[in-house]
Amino acid sequence: MSETTVPAAATPTARGRRARLALAGLQVLLALFYVLASALPKLVAHSSAVESFDEIGWGSAGMYTIGLLELAGGIALLIPVLASVAAVSLSALMVGAFITQVTVFDGEYAATPLILIVPLALIAWARRGRTAELTRLLRRRS
Repeated sequence: MSETTVPAAATPTARGRRARLALAGLQVLLALFYVLASALPKLVAHSSAVESFDEIGWGSAGMYTIGLLELAGGIALLIPVLASVAAVSLSALMVGAFITQVTVFDGEYAATPLILIVPLALIAWARRGRTAELTRLLRRRS
């Protein structure tokens, strides 16, 4: 191989493809997390979720509302035109979760929502072009 020949794995196209696949994989993992690990316990009224929301003072209405928001956000992460908006929305939900963890639960699990904001911000930024597409679709319908 000569000095001017670039290995196929290092070409911009190959790197771009790997980056897109990694981002899609991240979206799937986060969607699974939000749907199965976060929303589902709230929506089936698992005892740990019930206790937490009772301690917060929001009861079952707050628990089901947050569960539905997480379910919708997790599903929307998998819909290309909604992924960026979903990531921003879930990030906002995680800011609220962080504040709740610090104020109500003495910061016991406060790092978890902060850690989740990082990949959500990456998805929101990387998929931001789709937000313009969503805006165009919505304007066409109105």
